[in-house]
Amino acid sequence: MEFLVYFTPMVKIGLDMMGGDFAPLEAVKGTAAYLSKHTDHVHVVMIGEEATILLHLQTHPIPSGSYTIVPTTQVIEMHEHPTKALKEKQDSSIAVGFHLLASGKIDAFISAGNTGAMMVGALFSIKTIEGISRPTIGAYIPREDGTLGLLVDVGLNADCKPENLNQFSILGSLFAEHILEIENPKVGLVNIGEEEGKGNILAQATYPLLKENTQINFIGNIEGRDILMNKADVMVCEGFTGNVILKMAESVYDISKRRNLNDEHFERFNFESYGGVPVLGVAKPVIIGHGISGQTAFRNMIDIAYRMNQTNLTEKIAESFKTQIDKVLQ
Repeated sequence: MEFLVYFTPMVKIGLDMMGGDFAPLEAVKGTAAYLSKHTDHVHVVMIGEEATILLHLQTHPIPSGSYTIVPTTQVIEMHEHPTKALKEKQDSSIAVGFHLLASGKIDAFISAGNTGAMMVGALFSIKTIEGISRPTIGAYIPREDGTLGLLVDVGLNADCKPENLNQFSILGSLFAEHILEIENPKVGLVNIGEEEGKGNILAQATYPLLKENTQINFIGNIEGRDILMNKADVMVCEGFTGNVILKMAESVYDISKRRNLNDEHFERFNFESYGGVPVLGVAKPVIIGHGISGQTAFRNMIDIAYRMNQTNLTEKIAESFKTQIDKVLQ
């Protein structure tokens, strides 16, 4: 009798060890925390200044077979111009990370460093999936009932066309379904009223596109008071509005800490506990963390990268948009 043995392939996740205010210590600690429980299927490729990484590994050891160090000599600082820095600092941890991702040597890339450089690298090194005019980034929104929603876009696209928001709704729905594990996620258009026909020119023109989109479960307009409630799982808006909402939500946690308010719901507004957010719409998994990311954030970013790989999220997105292209060509 023959027995078939199935092996889960090793996922190689590239991590920018030099990105963020507390790098590389917190990146090492987060990696150690994750790999303490997930050494079988994840190999972390640490990209950065080798001597400093090795120094921190002495106090936060990781099994030797679970990581590789790719040494670099440069760092793109937070204040630097993204395009110029990537061009001039070819041996920076971000530039090397994107080279490894583009060449297939890693399966995903994570950084809490210069957000602009991460976006430029994602767009020009990895490129968007065919059919997607603009990628988007979302933010996790903790709802009152204990669940998470997704707000897209939260700053990457300050000005949008209705077609962009329509695509964001598909990208957000696929992420909510496969990563947040929400079955048939409800999509709402962020607006100043519930009735169809409300809002500015962008909202009015977007509504019929979402209503006719058979790839999403559109429930109509949602207002600001609905965002922290479980009314829509995916909340769609242009990046200007989304970023304002996100920054206000971040302040909830800060205020609760300053006022010594110990409440489970307010604790969930600590966005570090969710890690980073993926750039949805590019051809390979790219995850951007907050500049103040600590151990918990890095650990969770590695987990998101692994889950995106295991669920083949980018492939599912590509299939979805290929279906749209095929319909147009018919």
